[in-house]
Amino acid sequence: MNPARIRTILSGRPGSGPVVYWMSRDQRVEDNWALLFARTIALDADVPVFVVFCLTDGFLGAIRRQYEFMLRGLQEVEAALDRKNIPFFFLRGNPGEKIPGLIERYEIGTLVTDFSPLRIKRIWTEKVSSGVKIPFFEVDAHNVVPCWEASKKQEYAARTFRPKLLSLLPEFLTEYPELEANPEFSEISSKSREPEKSPEIRKKEIEDLLPEKPLEEKTNFSSGREIFEAGETAARKVMNEFLTDKLDSYYTLRNDPAKDALSNLSPYLHFGQISAQRVALKIENTKANQESREAFLDELLVRKELADNFCYYNPFYDSFNGFPEWAKKSLNAHRHDLRSHVYTLEELEAGKTHDPLWNASQIELLHTGKMHSYMRMYWAKKILEWSESPEKALETAIYLNDKYEMDGRDPNGYTGIAWSIGGVHDRPWQERDIFGKIRYMSYEGSKRKFDVKFYIAKYSVL
Repeated sequence: MNPARIRTILSGRPGSGPVVYWMSRDQRVEDNWALLFARTIALDADVPVFVVFCLTDGFLGAIRRQYEFMLRGLQEVEAALDRKNIPFFFLRGNPGEKIPGLIERYEIGTLVTDFSPLRIKRIWTEKVSSGVKIPFFEVDAHNVVPCWEASKKQEYAARTFRPKLLSLLPEFLTEYPELEANPEFSEISSKSREPEKSPEIRKKEIEDLLPEKPLEEKTNFSSGREIFEAGETAARKVMNEFLTDKLDSYYTLRNDPAKDALSNLSPYLHFGQISAQRVALKIENTKANQESREAFLDELLVRKELADNFCYYNPFYDSFNGFPEWAKKSLNAHRHDLRSHVYTLEELEAGKTHDPLWNASQIELLHTGKMHSYMRMYWAKKILEWSESPEKALETAIYLNDKYEMDGRDPNGYTGIAWSIGGVHDRPWQERDIFGKIRYMSYEGSKRKFDVKFYIAKYSVL
């Protein structure tokens, strides 16, 4: 493993007990650099490796659909770990409190976790580090090029980030080694404490695993279960179907919401049920046309890792203060412009506006837990147009995105909304009311790009 993928949070002499991988963002067993690193440390120390996941209530506004998807995936994780003789601990509560407790109870020698640029994981990590005295490492198992290696600063746009990332791909876009199993515990040195019986969450009903606090969902729409089957196996199936059936036409059809041309991998990438690196390695070995391969890899690598860059280096990634200066100045200049419509959160959430295209996109989101990438831009920009202020628009868009998107609560979501409403990674455009110099999108413009009537009819019937 490339050592640049690893950062030391706490140094020191390891204890004599097992190595624990605190799984958070990357919820998979295969192709997981963080788990592989933890296993390597354990092998060198002749101790077993354990995996722990800590479930929190009300994670950034998530509702039942996201929890169900995640928990079904974790059931598969536990089963896969069991085949490797690796114990899996399923905790509930604040990780900043629960992880140190587990470390003390089992006399853990070393702790490893995966990387996330989001504020909440960084707070948890800081809390854990203040409560333990053993070596603690962080591994970027989510990005192909580790976030802190791809760039040392917040990048202005994709055009400034792309050459840096592409120049580093040969160094980091490598094949994964196989994960070695733990030996039988009876064969392990006595200094390694054998854990109590695994909770075996794979044998429990999802109802028993859900957070105790009620998860409010204001619609009667489905949870998205019939749209997305959870877990590593399902993720690889979706990837293979995309490579076989859709990739070749991706370049020409990707911006058409009326076509089924996208990969549908975003929920799996968000929950870490599949590695972007695995997808990229597969893409490199396909015979699809070059334009489609390059276009998809640009989304998978450049755009996705640029979002991590923004959230990592900008502490205001989810607020007006995170917008570039030109955008803040322009939006402030048009702050008091007359709005033709101002909708309440309840009206927007129910998809009840005067715009049938926007309503259809909101219904798509409510019903499936996913919205076409082109419509996500249109959707957010219209929220800006129909809100009393840019701050309110940002708050509303983040609330709806994080509540209903299967891949919400993610750097891609925060960055995409900041692009749509605040000009992040974009440039000034022709000035107009409300938007100022923020790029504008319209119903008429959409009609010139795809079959708007078909898209509206497809989701309006729901």
